[in-house]
Amino acid sequence: MIHSTAVIHPDADIGEDVAVGPYACIEAGVRIGPRCRIGAHAIIEGPTQMGPDNTVGPHAVVGTAPQDIGYRDEPTRLEIGARNHIREFATLHRGSPKDRGVTTVGDDNLFMAYAHVGHDCIVGNHVIMANSAMLGGHVIVEDGVNMSAMCGIHQFVRIGEYAMLGGGTMTTMDIPPYAMVSGNHARLYGLNRRGLKRAGFPPEHVQALRTAYRIVFGSGKRLAEALAELEQRHDLDNPRVRHLAQFLGSSTRGITR
Repeated sequence: MIHSTAVIHPDADIGEDVAVGPYACIEAGVRIGPRCRIGAHAIIEGPTQMGPDNTVGPHAVVGTAPQDIGYRDEPTRLEIGARNHIREFATLHRGSPKDRGVTTVGDDNLFMAYAHVGHDCIVGNHVIMANSAMLGGHVIVEDGVNMSAMCGIHQFVRIGEYAMLGGGTMTTMDIPPYAMVSGNHARLYGLNRRGLKRAGFPPEHVQALRTAYRIVFGSGKRLAEALAELEQRHDLDNPRVRHLAQFLGSSTRGITR
């Protein structure tokens, strides 16, 4: 299942039932789990660790050095979970010594054509990055985020779980969990109710989040006052509202409103 024209370094560790297409290049320090599929002309550099059942599309570039002018070949790495789809021309870079030294990708994500994950990013599970969506370095993307085409995310920004970003969204500030945002620069358009329903959120969780969003974003109160009201009302007993409050309270870049 390995094409005769593929170039695989002797120090690469290839799992069982892995398919490698024509002219693919797998460098030293790469560990590929079982049943992965590596497309034609794909490049995987190390140190990179990839779990089982991943698909790397044609011409994708995975595990190359960070795009950081201060990088001096320090030992950094890329860690990828299971069942991810990395489509053609997508790029995922290793970490940098300025941060954790590792870029982390979870499970069941889809990176469409030309998507980019910069150094030291943390991408959760069930994330969709559409064509040409791009993460600068040190970005955190929580579970269930859906990024439409050509989104641009500034370094150190956090995107909360199950947020929906419209096409061409550009942001330099944190995006709240469960939000719908769009624009350059991004603006908040309310709760991602359809996305939450699709994700199987119970109706009582959706209703609790609707109430929390009205208090935090629709009341005109300062953030500290709004969070204090959520606590007084015992809304924080709901785990989703509690996560929203913790996310907002820990922001250092400011919140998209």
